[in-house]
Amino acid sequence: MAENIYDEIEIEDMTYDATREIYHYPCPCGDRFEIAIADLRDNEDIAVCPSCSLMIRVIFEVDSLPKPEEDK
Repeated sequence: MAENIYDEIEIEDMTYDATREIYHYPCPCGDRFEIAIADLRDNEDIAVCPSCSLMIRVIFEVDSLPKPEEDK
């Protein structure tokens, strides 16, 4: 399956929602790309938009992610 990556985005440019434990970034369609922090910890790096077919690759290092609640 060929991935259709719209852009590559540094995680620092994304917004973190601590309540939902997701990172999000505006999509050109008006919705937003989303990826769960659990997926990032599993080395997944593709955030998808639920409203269109676009995807972005998230540039990040696992060690820089917020720690799980149980580790605090």
